Amino acid sequence: MTRPLRIGNASGFYGDRFDAVRDMLTDGPLDVLTGDYLAELTMLILGRSRLKDPERGYASTFLRQLEESLGLAHERGVKIVTNAGGLNPAGLADAVRELADRTGVPVRVAHVEGDSRPVPEGCLTANAYLGGGGIAACLRAGADIVVTGRVTDAALVTGPAAAHFGWAPDAHDPLAGAVVAGHVLECGTQATGGNYAFFGDHDVRRPGFPLAEIHEDGSSVITKHDGTGGVVDLGTVTAQLLYETGGARYAGPDVTARLDTVTLTQDGPDRVRISGVRGEAPPPTLKVGLTRLGGWRNEVVLVLTGLDIEAKARLVRDQFADALDRAGTAPAEVRWELARTDRADAATEETASALLRLVVRDPDAEAVGRAVSGAAVELALGSYPGFHVTAPPGKGSPYGVFEAAYVPAGEIEHTAVLPGGARERVPAAGPYREIREVAEPDLPEPLPAGPTRVAPLGYVAGARSGDKGGDANVGVWVRTDEAWRWLAHELTVQRFRELLPETAGLTVVRHVLPRLRALNFVVHGLLGEGVAARARFDPQAKAVGEWLRSRHVPVPVQLLDDPEANA
Repeated sequence: MTRPLRIGNASGFYGDRFDAVRDMLTDGPLDVLTGDYLAELTMLILGRSRLKDPERGYASTFLRQLEESLGLAHERGVKIVTNAGGLNPAGLADAVRELADRTGVPVRVAHVEGDSRPVPEGCLTANAYLGGGGIAACLRAGADIVVTGRVTDAALVTGPAAAHFGWAPDAHDPLAGAVVAGHVLECGTQATGGNYAFFGDHDVRRPGFPLAEIHEDGSSVITKHDGTGGVVDLGTVTAQLLYETGGARYAGPDVTARLDTVTLTQDGPDRVRISGVRGEAPPPTLKVGLTRLGGWRNEVVLVLTGLDIEAKARLVRDQFADALDRAGTAPAEVRWELARTDRADAATEETASALLRLVVRDPDAEAVGRAVSGAAVELALGSYPGFHVTAPPGKGSPYGVFEAAYVPAGEIEHTAVLPGGARERVPAAGPYREIREVAEPDLPEPLPAGPTRVAPLGYVAGARSGDKGGDANVGVWVRTDEAWRWLAHELTVQRFRELLPETAGLTVVRHVLPRLRALNFVVHGLLGEGVAARARFDPQAKAVGEWLRSRHVPVPVQLLDDPEANA
């Protein structure tokens, strides 16, 4: 039997902890180190970077990280696989070779192409989400460093695992296990206590980055290097499994992983075993991410202090409307949001203040520029008492829009450019299987009727939320079978909408995952045109789960650790 493969992660996004690459190489043994730098917003950022300089379009941070760690990785025999190539994987691969020549480190560099698609008129970027086949081909050819463009986040794990174990494209169960492990690793320290609902239970001040020990059958153990901070337990892994997913079928270009088959087991301190994952043939189409510049936006945040907050807000809104009418350049979209952060009889000025946020958007830069910033400045001495803003108004900035399209998988020329320069075409992963929703699983028996106490949902349940384009997902889980018997019946779609009124007019779909004691809600359209458009206060829905946990519901007393203290 082939020995397990030890894969670590050192980046969950473009801007993650800079020294993580060095730390992951020095803190313990690894076979492969991955780095995930791409997201929907990142592709737009790289697209604008490439407009300024066609030679760029990749995550330059990775190159700077590699300057201090390339020799260390070579010395320790650790292969590096990253999607930092962004829109220009060939360019980053060349830059890595130049770095290797300059430092005298003899590494073999390969890259993966084929994700770039014809860019429709009006768009900035168009990239298909590739699987791990190209990465596997590069590693089989002896590459020490593999640079990709837009692959799925999990492909950074499925590629090395397929190369190491010799999995064929139809090894659906092992590949699905690697996809699940890759999904847990992809967001870095979110798997080791970062952004974790029950953060108070652990020391998560500086969580270490995660790694997976992957076995030949696709099962894995999620852990971290000994002595690093944070925690790996059933809760942290469950939270990450629910992050930015939807139903039981988690589709990708390599395989469709069945999340309803995942079994998690605590395998010792900071070790969680993932087993039982079943896989199915992937769908016949690949997702293509399209980004474009959507227009221009501007923002002004006014501070309202003390008494008559609502009246002050009405006054300044009326004054702004009048000023924009007089200017004759009212923006196409004007949004006001009053955040009542003020408290009565407050001991500090800040806690006596509320925030009134104005966001304007328009296709024309002029409509959100001087007319808006000028109106804010000119009101400074002629509006509500105590008028001031959190920052001087600016001239506005461009915003982006992300859209998803789909193309037949066979149309993609997925290509591995091997260390010697040879080009190897990666065959499509067919045969395929169309994605259909699974039948709703049976719910557990409800708890017997008994006394309840109104308390925050978060006293019993954890949550994690995130974005997929304009949609948001909110995963909710509990830690005991008893709590699951309550949650599965209590948190219906109707109840979810009642607790989060912003979702009331939107399509909300609930997915039940009994093995994880979890519910996953997908809220369609909550984020408008997506994170790059920044139309919402929380544009990536990062805190929607925490908002849900803060809402009060009648909780069975038997589920509360200390009902009196938690009242």
